[in-house]
Amino acid sequence: MNIIRPLSLAYSAALPLLFLSFFSRVSLASPRVPAMFVFGDSLVDAGNSNYLASLAKCGYYPYGIDFTGGPSGRFSNGKTFVDIIGEMMGTPAPPSYADPTTTGARLLGGSNYATAAAGILDETGQHYGQRFALSMQVLNFESNLNQLRTMMNATTLSQYLAKSLVVMVFGSNDYINNYLMPALYASSYLYTPPAFANLLLNRYTRQILALHSLGLRKFFLAGIGPLGCIPNQRATGQAPPDRCVDKVNEMLGPFNEGLRSLVTQLNANHPGAIFVYGNTYSAMGDMLNNPATYGFNTIDRACCGIGRNQGQITCIPLAVPCPNRNQYAFWDAFHPTQAAMTVLAQRAFSGPPQDCYPINILQMSLL
Repeated sequence: MNIIRPLSLAYSAALPLLFLSFFSRVSLASPRVPAMFVFGDSLVDAGNSNYLASLAKCGYYPYGIDFTGGPSGRFSNGKTFVDIIGEMMGTPAPPSYADPTTTGARLLGGSNYATAAAGILDETGQHYGQRFALSMQVLNFESNLNQLRTMMNATTLSQYLAKSLVVMVFGSNDYINNYLMPALYASSYLYTPPAFANLLLNRYTRQILALHSLGLRKFFLAGIGPLGCIPNQRATGQAPPDRCVDKVNEMLGPFNEGLRSLVTQLNANHPGAIFVYGNTYSAMGDMLNNPATYGFNTIDRACCGIGRNQGQITCIPLAVPCPNRNQYAFWDAFHPTQAAMTVLAQRAFSGPPQDCYPINILQMSLL
């Protein structure tokens, strides 16, 4: 029996035959993108939170236990989704925006604006303290863009931006650190789940179009994974020990379905740009329903954490994590392990339209 119920997402049958035949002839050695610009939350934070007055920090062991640089501000035992995509693209993962050394020539490979606790809504995660919400991340990109204008002429900059990859990972905190915290946020009293999803998508669209107006053209927009299955939600005891919290997963349907529809609309209305929807929910759900296929033997609790499902208190400094980290789907109360992120990245990079719609990141990079 599946522990996670699939969301009802409909998929287009196929891409035009000429389009597919073109990509089938392209080798993985083809040129990639000049830069990556990353917008998002702790799933792709590469260290911005280290420089902010925030309670959401992870610059300590055992975070980074499997990362070359040790604890770096990545909410993982090792690499994040963006690190792995960067390796596949042959494009180094970009430096953190808040790092004082991210300036001048170091900006040419892009920048990472993602911050722990950040959401689409400005107020999301405010109980953690300072963070860069989506709107602020867009302003931070504009700040970097002013520097880039001093390093290349208008034509070169336009081509550079059009060829660069934009990765956007948002929405999880708007539920986990907003909608599902009625004691601190009023959103669940003010909005039904479909209305809240609509609010998020309207705000998200506004900022995506702002980035498009600044010259960016290749967008990967990740959907929200099955939050009802993370150790933090399992630890609430709202579901049987062997089940995810179905009501949490179900409320994500309107957002994910809406984001996929938004991608279709954006592609129709903005020729010359490409917007891609990453079906994180389905990919992560497949891992949780068929763990042995991916080499996992533990999917219901964190590798590092305290309490029920090791998810009531997240990974604290100098905690002793599980030794078999590659066999765990979740690293801490909220975040997947490097092993799980590798699967997600592979499916986003080269997967079929069920994973990445209408094309995958590899195909997008070659346009």
